[in-house]
Amino acid sequence: MKVLWDKIKEALISALPITLIVYLVSFLPGFSFSRVELMSFTVGAILLILGIGLFNLGADIAMTPMGTHVGAGLSKQKTIGLLLAVCFVLGMLITIAEPDLQVLANQVSSVMNGKLLIYTVGFGVGAFLIVAILRIVFKRRLSAILMLFYMLLFSLALMLAVNENLDLLPMAFDSGGVTTGPITVPFIMALGVGISSVLGDRHSQENSFGLVSLCSIGPILAVLVLGLFARNDLSYSVNYGSVESNILKAYMTNAGHVAKEVAIALGLIVVFFLFCQIFFLKLPKRQLHRIAIGVIFTYIGLVMFLTGVNVGYMPIGYKMGSQMSLLHPALLTGLGLVMGVLVVLAEPAIHVLNAQVEDVTGGYVKKRSMMVGLCTGVGVAIALSVIRIIFDFSLVYYVIPGYFISLALSLFVPPVYTAIAFDSGGVASGPMTSGFILPFAVGVCVSLQGENAVLRDGFGVVALVAMTPLITIQILGFKAIISNKIKERRAMRRILAADDEQIINFI
Repeated sequence: MKVLWDKIKEALISALPITLIVYLVSFLPGFSFSRVELMSFTVGAILLILGIGLFNLGADIAMTPMGTHVGAGLSKQKTIGLLLAVCFVLGMLITIAEPDLQVLANQVSSVMNGKLLIYTVGFGVGAFLIVAILRIVFKRRLSAILMLFYMLLFSLALMLAVNENLDLLPMAFDSGGVTTGPITVPFIMALGVGISSVLGDRHSQENSFGLVSLCSIGPILAVLVLGLFARNDLSYSVNYGSVESNILKAYMTNAGHVAKEVAIALGLIVVFFLFCQIFFLKLPKRQLHRIAIGVIFTYIGLVMFLTGVNVGYMPIGYKMGSQMSLLHPALLTGLGLVMGVLVVLAEPAIHVLNAQVEDVTGGYVKKRSMMVGLCTGVGVAIALSVIRIIFDFSLVYYVIPGYFISLALSLFVPPVYTAIAFDSGGVASGPMTSGFILPFAVGVCVSLQGENAVLRDGFGVVALVAMTPLITIQILGFKAIISNKIKERRAMRRILAADDEQIINFI
């Protein structure tokens, strides 16, 4: 209970800033939130805080240990075919049931069949989880693999442009961002740690990261291929709706739906883990009991968190975007920057990533520096998205230069920073981004450009949130290199000064 209370206090500190922003905006002239809307948002904020606390505790005592044990156990079987087959099925099934992906699929259902999108994305994650495992097995450099697949990705984007289906590009990149949600991230990252601990070499620290980044590429490529065969008359209709007057009924209805989705997602992981436990893990009962308790905490936390986001945050995010669009462009962009910084603090998987990075690197990469890099990157991403909506230009002008810069940086920074950076991009684009920031961007777009421009300009914000941390985290790598060189020079100067003093004393 003490640990749980500490987790809830951390969640309160994380979620409080973005909550206060909404309350402050409601008092500004020209903004009008009804009493029902503010009450619904308040209930959502409480559920969000409790949900993050429970989820983080569950991830610590269940999701991360499960992934680590499964990765290590599969690797010890020394059967590469079994490892790849199981990882493909696992990646596909977890992604299909990922609540974060369900949120996006519901928002784009007017453009594309939601189930088709989910299955396509699931196949992409499963296929690229195989690529990620093969990278660890054959000890290949992550940056080279990323360059290869991003070149292929940009080639498909050009083919879409030729077929006049470029409007699907933002949705494709958003699909890559939302697949790495709060259920998928802790398990896949721990899976990488377990596999690299058995099959890795002296670079196992670097190899333990990179699974999330590669799993984010698969959905983008899969949706782009699907887009090549899509119809040309793409249309999008806004379906966020308004806050119901009966708040209790709205929350109960949504909670029932979310509870089913999360049960399926966690159920797939638990069944898979039990399969591994029966055939080769053989963990003691005491450890299984602890994991079972952690799964319960994770389940309750995710249901509370996603219900709060869906009912309390999503309609408010859309309405905020609609009303803020009347502000001066510079002020609107600045508010987008602030909201991006604050939203990162409320993403549940971010805290899991930062803790795991500090643990795996032995404190070489600090949680605080990771959080600074992520807040900066996501804040810039939201600001850039607002600018793109205001001036109405293609996402291509952001993603191609952005990824080229990211890949170029990977040639110069320590490999561990590249792996962490590309994982961070997928983790940063979690349920708060898809459930609050994306509706905010759609609200701005509908107000300024109309519904017909939403698919082209409103979407893509998740893609930028997934891209900008790649640059900021790798810049931290440059800072680390420079800092180490300065320390080495100072140490050398001290040694030389001591030698000179000894020579003088000898004379």
